[in-house]
Amino acid sequence: MKSFESNKGSLFKICIVGDGGVGKTAITDRFLGKKFQTGYQLTIGAEIKVYTQNIDGKEIKYQIWDLAGQPRFKFVRSSFYKGSHAIIMVFDLTKIESLFNLFSWKQEVFKYIGYEIPLMILGNKNDLKDQIEKRIIRDCIKKLKHEFLLAEISYFSTSALNGQNISDALRAIGRILLRTPLIDLYEKVIIAK
Repeated sequence: MKSFESNKGSLFKICIVGDGGVGKTAITDRFLGKKFQTGYQLTIGAEIKVYTQNIDGKEIKYQIWDLAGQPRFKFVRSSFYKGSHAIIMVFDLTKIESLFNLFSWKQEVFKYIGYEIPLMILGNKNDLKDQIEKRIIRDCIKKLKHEFLLAEISYFSTSALNGQNISDALRAIGRILLRTPLIDLYEKVIIAK
């Protein structure tokens, strides 16, 4: 089966989801090589950014959709999922409710995309103290992996403040997308319509 690996300059749409204030916009800015800022503005609807990365000699382009995490924007998010090739779920390592809320985000992804989509989870703000117990994080990720029917799920503990693991996470999702067969990605896009 032909995969994206054989295509030069492939474009992948990735939606970044999670509660408001977990650091999705700061992570997206870090993907783009920008420095951390204080006082981020609330994302309204979605913010779209494009980033090109070279992975193992292959140029791939990401269309990164940073979706607003506040409940009041739920009604507009449905249309933003259309055509997604992967999902990055983000939670705040210091707020256990943001971890548990990934299950609500999972329901939203199921509803608008389906459950067989490449997924990555980022636990952000690892530079702060009073973090959630690693055992609880492992248990939640294991349950999400099972509910998404995934053979694997990538998890990174990140810091948008100092950039820790941010580029590694994007490179990892790129590698997952490069080895996902074209037919699987296209079927997911068509089914989600």
